[in-house]
Amino acid sequence: MFKAVLFDMDGVVVDTEPLHHKAYYQMFNEINIDVPETLYVSFTGQSTMEISQKLVSHFNLPMCAQTLTDIKRKHFKTLFKSDTSLHLLDGVLEIIKDYHSHGMTLVLASSASMKNINRIFKRFDLDQYFTAKISGADLKASKPHPEIFIKAAELSGQPRNECFVIEDSTNGITAAKDADIYCIGYNSLHSKDQDYSKADLVVSHFEEISYEKLKSKFITV
Repeated sequence: MFKAVLFDMDGVVVDTEPLHHKAYYQMFNEINIDVPETLYVSFTGQSTMEISQKLVSHFNLPMCAQTLTDIKRKHFKTLFKSDTSLHLLDGVLEIIKDYHSHGMTLVLASSASMKNINRIFKRFDLDQYFTAKISGADLKASKPHPEIFIKAAELSGQPRNECFVIEDSTNGITAAKDADIYCIGYNSLHSKDQDYSKADLVVSHFEEISYEKLKSKFITV
């Protein structure tokens, strides 16, 4: 049976994508670039800095990636404070409590900045359930690079073959599989235009992967 769960955050724990979408497009407008939705969707799961670097290169912008990152984070911070619609995804708190009550180790592995991770965890009182949190923004490469999940597994204190990842994005699933970790693709109503073909298991509701259901499915790992 698995001993550790490595959670993505955006699109798995909380649906911050609408806020990120607004913040990014406010940033695009501020620096006067036209970003097609198809290009924006391809960035899913990557850090703000890496996205900013790609924008600078793609549009040959006369400014550095840090400037774009700062502008985007400024808009997101404002939206986070003012938007009251932000909430945990249906069933995720129950599955977090379920895993925690059965002694599983929970680690948060997100491409979001640690400031944003901490904002979410404080708002929804999640620190009590998680052993560790890691931000891809603090690493050399973000998803689809596997580094974040390799390090998250190390933080869990469990071997990678006793961990599994819950991810909702193509880039995140690729990162998990390249880290040689079992990956559950969470295909929710909030997930759009993502490829789940590399996931070991795809679910639409968290109740499908309760501790007892996983136990019955995986007697040994």
